Amino acid sequence: MRLIAVCFLLLLAMIQYPLWLGKGGWLRVWEFERQVALAQNNNDKLKQRNATLESEVVDLKDGTDSVEERARFELGMIKKDEIFVQILDANAVMMAPAPAAVTEALRR
Repeated sequence: MRLIAVCFLLLLAMIQYPLWLGKGGWLRVWEFERQVALAQNNNDKLKQRNATLESEVVDLKDGTDSVEERARFELGMIKKDEIFVQILDANAVMMAPAPAAVTEALRR
């Protein structure tokens, strides 16, 4: 009777091994599911980035607002009859203007 029980347990262990540790076992399935979830998360981030870039491209092609915005903020351009006002921080270090003698010497 003992021999039959031991054989049965050995047979059960042999059947369970591929289920848990084999090529298509549960551990590998769980690992693949985790990898798929990470890939889907990465894909969602990339889709959002692509949508943002696509809307920016469409805006650049169709409208002049984004071109004007880039010209103003990146290139410092202003429209005709506009006044440019720059507000400096009170704690900012101010550079002293060059003395007239130094400026005169540099011109020569």
